Amino acid sequence: MVQISRAVWRTAAFATASLVTLTACSTSNSGGDAASENLEGRGPITYVEGRDTTDTGVVRQIIDAWNAEHPDEQVTFREQSNDADQAHNDFVQHLQAEQSDYDVMALDVPWTAEFAARGWLQPLTGEFTMDNTGIIPATVESATYNGTQYAAPKNTNGGLLYYRTDLVQEAPTTWDELEAACAVAVENNIDCYAGQFAPYEGLMVNTAEVINAYGGSFVGADGTTPTVDSPEAREGLQVLVDNFADGNIPAQDTTFQEPESQQAFESGEVLFLRNWPYVYATAGQESSAVQGNFDVAPLPGKDGIGTSTLGGYNAAISVYSEHKATAFDFLKFLQGEQAQRIMAMDSLPPVRADLYDDPDVVAKYPFMPTLRVSIENAVPRPITPFYPAVSKAVQDNAYAAIRGEKSVDQAITDMQSGIQAAGAN
Repeated sequence: MVQISRAVWRTAAFATASLVTLTACSTSNSGGDAASENLEGRGPITYVEGRDTTDTGVVRQIIDAWNAEHPDEQVTFREQSNDADQAHNDFVQHLQAEQSDYDVMALDVPWTAEFAARGWLQPLTGEFTMDNTGIIPATVESATYNGTQYAAPKNTNGGLLYYRTDLVQEAPTTWDELEAACAVAVENNIDCYAGQFAPYEGLMVNTAEVINAYGGSFVGADGTTPTVDSPEAREGLQVLVDNFADGNIPAQDTTFQEPESQQAFESGEVLFLRNWPYVYATAGQESSAVQGNFDVAPLPGKDGIGTSTLGGYNAAISVYSEHKATAFDFLKFLQGEQAQRIMAMDSLPPVRADLYDDPDVVAKYPFMPTLRVSIENAVPRPITPFYPAVSKAVQDNAYAAIRGEKSVDQAITDMQSGIQAAGAN
């Protein structure tokens, strides 16, 4: 069984930027004329990303491949902390100071809109327009703010539904089917469903997946207008509330993050699990009670396959880079077949769609075709420069609703108000 460390799947780490840092956020273009400068600059550049914890050093492999072909435009890898807040704050400090030493930055998906709104990212327009042919559209959407692409999707991720093949013949494709299958869990004296419902970023993700699956959304295309006060969002949140009330999702799940839900499934205590692809390896180990008796499917939806929340990294050029032409070529290299294959073969979900059906990749990671379906049906977390405050508004009110402390109607109304306040500050 292929080993995939949880750290490798940092794309699932639910990074939420520091609220303290965000308070300075303005949607004004603080980059000013910087976006029009150094467009033809070439020379050495620095690539900044969180610590490379992959088994074979994926980032270093990619950079070595680039450097071998570009002796006059060498890339230096600057590793950040794997703590999301520390990495975010490090970027902010450098960009606020208008420093040119971070040429290309790997941004957690929710940061793209924030940094773009602050004028820190080079727009990928004109001569810097990316060719997105073959790139999964949902990943491009995550790199786009207010109609402009500001980053190149580098690697991605999506949620999966794990299920017990010894207890159910096939995975449910809708929430109604999943709820009906919970009778099997009752018969076997186990819980039906586990997700991540503790009051942290995972709750934002789990809530967004169901609300999105029922046609709801959180903010408009401008990144600030709240849109969650809708019948679709209410219907989606009601699904979670009803399943908690019926016991299909046990009350203890309000304390579950990724490890707790994973442990419950691998201990044989749960019929269905919503989690990230890294669980596929650990659930297949000899220490797992479900070894050989589980499979994965896309998350359930309203009338068919549902929506996953998109994870991953977007690679962006700093407006303060002095070598933007080289930086742009490096973005294209990151999305090229060679670099994307290196990622795919070491468990980082690529953004090129064809690699999910590649025989060598599938032989090593059998879940990849299913993950492709999940990612192709994925929705980015709310694309807004005020993401941390938006996430908190969703978390607080969803948590109150699933615990029975607020009605669904009140929770959605308060969510709308919280998102409105986030954009007004």
